[in-house]
Amino acid sequence: MNGDVAFEPRVIEIGTKESEVMFASIRRAMRLTAEMNKLSFDDAEEVRRLFSELTGRSIDRTFSLIPPFYTDHGINIRVGKNVFINQCCTLMDIGGIDIADDVMIGPKVNLVTSSHPVEPAERRARALAEPISLKKNVWISTAATILAGVTVGEYSVVAAGAVVTRDVPPNSLVAGVPARVIREFARPEPVT
Repeated sequence: MNGDVAFEPRVIEIGTKESEVMFASIRRAMRLTAEMNKLSFDDAEEVRRLFSELTGRSIDRTFSLIPPFYTDHGINIRVGKNVFINQCCTLMDIGGIDIADDVMIGPKVNLVTSSHPVEPAERRARALAEPISLKKNVWISTAATILAGVTVGEYSVVAAGAVVTRDVPPNSLVAGVPARVIREFARPEPVT
């Protein structure tokens, strides 16, 4: 997207230089999102400016976000054109989040690119990070959660409250916990 290098899975060992950089990034994101969350829907230009600062990338004028919004880094979020993010969304982006053109994200959606090892002795020792990718014209409905390493294919819909643990094929509707395909639909015809 936008000529950026693809995000890669990685392991961050706690107590290393990399983890110190991670915590500095979190502090920066907390400051910027606190500023953004003081704004209203009518402050669209200032929301775009702060989101651009948060991500370190220019944001298209067609981008729209309704605060409040939460993220742990921000710098690893890439958004395309005509993207809409509704209120109370959380994008935990240490692993990287790519949001293509024409994506709609409903209220209270969680995109979480990080986790910890399952083994009790290892949980606090490292963070695991894998990217999330939302392809063109995806709709993520209210309170859905998408976990690390997932790609949601073009034109797909994630139903309200779904928990997505694996890739979603293009032109599909997924629902449930864990989410599964409940309907497929034809690829839309191009507009001429």
